[in-house]
Amino acid sequence: MNKFPMSKQGELQLREELERLKTIERPRIIEAIAEARAHGDLKENAEYHAAREEQGFTEGRIQEIEGKLSNAQVIDVTAISNTGKVIFGVTVELENIDTEEVVSYQIVGEDEADMKQRKISITSPIARGLIGKVEGDVVGVNVPGGLVEYEIISVEHV
Repeated sequence: MNKFPMSKQGELQLREELERLKTIERPRIIEAIAEARAHGDLKENAEYHAAREEQGFTEGRIQEIEGKLSNAQVIDVTAISNTGKVIFGVTVELENIDTEEVVSYQIVGEDEADMKQRKISITSPIARGLIGKVEGDVVGVNVPGGLVEYEIISVEHV
């Protein structure tokens, strides 16, 4: 199987969610199923069916997280020396050439991407255009709105 890049922080978040699902949610759902069973007829027992459905979603999420973690290639960018080159995990400060707007993005794995936190996926058009470039380069990125040119101001390993 292919390995997928994941930041150290992304791995930690998935492991915390997995721990919560296994130690808190799973026992709570099992208890809810047992309580609903005690109410009698299972065919018309909405509480039982709701608890079983929640159990299915939770077990599916547990399997999904375990699969992601087993196929993850965890990259700790802070352990890599900063050469000014854009690689997975770095935080890049960019200036839009046309508008002179300065933005900062961290390049992360697909599951970690969150635009509100300025984390973009390694597979996003901006990240694909930046990978391999160095500070000072001007990069043309094809985005849904057309071609946008950015200058790479800084590359940080945080």
